[in-house]
Amino acid sequence: MYAIVENGSKQYKAEVGSIIRFEKLSANVGDKVELNVLMVSDENGIKVAEEAKAFKVVGEVVEQGKDKKIIVFKYKAKKNERKKQGHRQPFTAVKILEIAAK
Repeated sequence: MYAIVENGSKQYKAEVGSIIRFEKLSANVGDKVELNVLMVSDENGIKVAEEAKAFKVVGEVVEQGKDKKIIVFKYKAKKNERKKQGHRQPFTAVKILEIAAK
């Protein structure tokens, strides 16, 4: 059984026991979060739209962290104009505990 969940206008495949890295959520480590369900697939088939809203996906926040640094380098040729900048995207790791009907 798996579900497709939405977070931050992105969609993720969630299975019980899997760990998913979402964009930063405002939750502390150990908190339970409920995710927006778009689709559910189980032994009875696939459920979407209103049928999928009858399900809930519950996860536990495992980690708050930052990804590897990426380098952003902008320049204009022949103008001696350069800008080097680093960026580390924050994330929240969530372990999926259950996919169940409400």
